[in-house]
Amino acid sequence: MKNSLSIAFIGGGNMAGAMLGGLLGNLCEPQDVLVVDPSQTTRSAWEDKGVATAAAASEALGQYKVWIYAVKPQIMQQAIDASHRFLQDDTLVISIAAGLTTASLSGWLDQAEPARGTRLIRCMPNTPALIRQGITGLYAMPAVPSSDRELAQEVLSSVGEVVWVDNEAQLDAVTALSGSGPAYVFLFIESLISGGISLGLSQAQAQRLALATLKGASLLAAGSEDSPARLRENVTSPGGTTAAALNRFTQGDFAGLVQAAMQAANDRAAQMAQESAAADQPAQDPGKK
Repeated sequence: MKNSLSIAFIGGGNMAGAMLGGLLGNLCEPQDVLVVDPSQTTRSAWEDKGVATAAAASEALGQYKVWIYAVKPQIMQQAIDASHRFLQDDTLVISIAAGLTTASLSGWLDQAEPARGTRLIRCMPNTPALIRQGITGLYAMPAVPSSDRELAQEVLSSVGEVVWVDNEAQLDAVTALSGSGPAYVFLFIESLISGGISLGLSQAQAQRLALATLKGASLLAAGSEDSPARLRENVTSPGGTTAAALNRFTQGDFAGLVQAAMQAANDRAAQMAQESAAADQPAQDPGKK
């Protein structure tokens, strides 16, 4: 294994745990990792893996090359306020919080020292990272060196695939597609199971058939040179059962409904960013308009 990488997770929840699973034995060893989390239960779970933990940020953070902020968006500023003073000149900061822009994040980080918040990469992973089958959208601030971009890619590749975007606003689209996407798939699976039960199958039969169908179709699409549209055409015989079902989807504007749902997710992500930016603005002097 190459030289171990020192990584500090600020927040030790499920996504941090998923990333650790891919990193250990690959980019780092347990002794190279620190987890900062106020929950004793969470810390105990990490300690069982041989990882150092702390209930609060301290000078120890300065020893770690990569900081991964894995806390909920609503407590991100609090987490940064408690830790920013321990940033080093070469610290790479990765945020996995939805809806918080690099402008807001770097502003909070720069409280330590101007320009220290510029080595920042924002990413949007998804929950299949829990089984190392995720995909993560990544955006790097302009000042981030290529070596840090490569490092971030290595870290996030430990839990699945990686896609870079050049425009931070595109992370809202990533959120709408792959970030929220697993929930859409789970809803479709639920609907398939319910439909199977309504047609006379048992719960167990319908669930097994639905899960295997989604898995098989996804693997077929991923490994085929044909487009999804072509694969759909290949399985649809004119006047057959599949055509009858697809006609009902078309009548209900299935494609339009999916696009509208994704637009709603995209718009909410953008709104969250605006709300965060507005919260960063200093209070206006009552005497000024």
